[in-house]
Amino acid sequence: MEHLIRIEHIGIAVKDLNAAEALYAKLLSTASYKREEVESEGVITSFFRTGPNKIELLESTRPDGPIAKAIEKRGEGIHHIAFEVADIRAEMARLKAEGFTLLNEEPKRGADNKLVCFVHPKSAGGVLVELCQEIS
Repeated sequence: MEHLIRIEHIGIAVKDLNAAEALYAKLLSTASYKREEVESEGVITSFFRTGPNKIELLESTRPDGPIAKAIEKRGEGIHHIAFEVADIRAEMARLKAEGFTLLNEEPKRGADNKLVCFVHPKSAGGVLVELCQEIS
């Protein structure tokens, strides 16, 4: 069984979503296809597709949100890499058994009709990893 099926998207933390959308529209030669607020995470997301790949821009909606804190600490740029999984709960259990630290015990509803869970960067070589499963 395939565990991490593919890179689902790369998340990029930005200060100004409108400016970032304009920049990425020029860079990728395509417009954002979806904007969505994820209130529980304190973000507004904007998705771009280029070939089979997706880029998610994330702007914080509150000064104490995770994206605002990440930008304050590291500046704008790559925030996380998301992997598609077929069974998020099974993958969470497998990674926990392998010694990874999960940031949430249960999957949460994320952007783009996904259940999500994050793996702590301290247990993943400094990279924030997101697991994503399509909500059917």
